[in-house]
Amino acid sequence: MSRPAAGWTEALPTDRLIAELALWSADLINLGSDIARAESHADLLHIDVSDGHFSPSLLFFPDLVARIRSVTACPIHVHLMVTESALIPQINQFAEAGADVISIHAENTMVADGALGRIRELGLIPGIVLKADTPVAKIVRHLPRVGFVTLMGTTAGLKGEPLSPHAALRLTEARTYIKAARVDHRIVLLADGGIDEASIKPLRKAGADAMVVGSLAFDAPDLGERLAWIKGH
Repeated sequence: MSRPAAGWTEALPTDRLIAELALWSADLINLGSDIARAESHADLLHIDVSDGHFSPSLLFFPDLVARIRSVTACPIHVHLMVTESALIPQINQFAEAGADVISIHAENTMVADGALGRIRELGLIPGIVLKADTPVAKIVRHLPRVGFVTLMGTTAGLKGEPLSPHAALRLTEARTYIKAARVDHRIVLLADGGIDEASIKPLRKAGADAMVVGSLAFDAPDLGERLAWIKGH
């Protein structure tokens, strides 16, 4: 099983935007080929998981992640959009499949603490995600335990929506909370949803360390050139 090198999180750049590539937007018929052409340009691969209940889509599964893990050493970030009853079993399955980061939603209120603890027990990096309309202050209690904070700028599990007009302000607020928390580990602030050529600059200026990039990269005539442009911010 291919894995990223030890200490990969510390090696993530701090002087440019981190590019996390959403495989939902890849050519799903030729996923292996798209991963091969993308992995040397992406900092992480992003895999959305949705059960059709917590969010409306039905998205990826552990066997797929295991196959992806077998062909790439690029860090894999799994974003779980699932109901509370499914959360711990899903964490176990995706950890076994080869995830490096697993992010859960703060809206999974009743089980969030146990879920984050389980991710850490499995030797992975925990992350917390907020839906676009959840108060940003909901991240504060989780900051001592997470390495990634993701703010959704569109409805979780839907493609093609415009970016929320509040997305940049929410990132700035999150950055303030992260700074005030004074934790002894790095927290990557990630913007997810509505990422296009026009939104990258304002979201980066608002405080995003990283962005989940989908069709903006995969639909480009030259994926490497597009990701180089994205990472230049």
